[in-house]
Amino acid sequence: MVEKVRMLKEEALEALHAASSLAELDDWRVKYLGRKGGAVTQLLRSIPELPAEERPALGQAANELKGFLQERYEARHEELSRPTAEMTEAIDVTLPGRPVNLGRLHLTIQTLREMYAIFGQMGFQVEEWPEVETDLLNFELLNMPPHHPARDMWDTFYVNPKVVLRTHTSPGQIRSMRKHCPDPIRIILPGKCYRYEAVTARAEFMFYQVEGLAVGRRITLADLKGTMVDFARQMFGADRQVRFRCSYFPFTEPSVEVDMDCIICGGEGCRVCKHTGWLEICGAGMVHPQVLSNGGYDPDIYSGFAFGMGPERVAMLKHDISDIRYFYSNDLRFLKQFG
Repeated sequence: MVEKVRMLKEEALEALHAASSLAELDDWRVKYLGRKGGAVTQLLRSIPELPAEERPALGQAANELKGFLQERYEARHEELSRPTAEMTEAIDVTLPGRPVNLGRLHLTIQTLREMYAIFGQMGFQVEEWPEVETDLLNFELLNMPPHHPARDMWDTFYVNPKVVLRTHTSPGQIRSMRKHCPDPIRIILPGKCYRYEAVTARAEFMFYQVEGLAVGRRITLADLKGTMVDFARQMFGADRQVRFRCSYFPFTEPSVEVDMDCIICGGEGCRVCKHTGWLEICGAGMVHPQVLSNGGYDPDIYSGFAFGMGPERVAMLKHDISDIRYFYSNDLRFLKQFG
């Protein structure tokens, strides 16, 4: 039986050297090392049929043969996988390569960069803060203590009773004021926000927001108005008209909604503006004295204004996009329009 192993080894080596392609090499592997019908496998399976005194010697010889042929197979496979001289000469390196599709900035990021540039001209700097916030910063220090009814304005994802996914970028107001106090500040705070609400054509559970904050001496509502008018005209066109409506936010007093005349119908009334002639672009107001105090500023000396707007909503107005779900549905047919 040991002689049979030697003959099988010679036969396998001769066939291995004769294999001139990867396909022929794979046929060789199946014939000699295949798990079901390979010659070495059959040899190993025949050992129990031998007399007990012959089994150890044959078992050792067969296992050595299997390991040896496996090594030779792998070496031959590597050899046949290398490109030959003929193959190398057949490659014309002067031919143009396959085109590589380049990535592009997402529409939201494009809009954010436009907003950075506009507010940057006005002296605003960009700061970013965590998306996971404490209830203290997200609500309490913004004039919404536990069980305050104003909290119902934001449907909140709670990580635990004291930690939330931020519902707005307004917690950054407290963080930035405490960072810069007592110096005057003029900053915008962009980032993702999360709200536990139904996804519709005009609302997503995750969206971006840009918070604006200016704190200093003798800042008035007129400064807020000038900032909003300047932004609207730089973003949407020099002939845009802006109006302010009374509103309510717990962290500003007085609070306003900022509207712009409809860019589609020019204020005449259409489906986009619901035939009112006006489109809402942001909520804003003068920073509440208590919020200023929570941020470290003396409200008897300092005042400030704040505003919040969504870049997706800005992009929808600017490009006449009817459904906010397009932004994050990963549909390249939509995204490629804004490359």
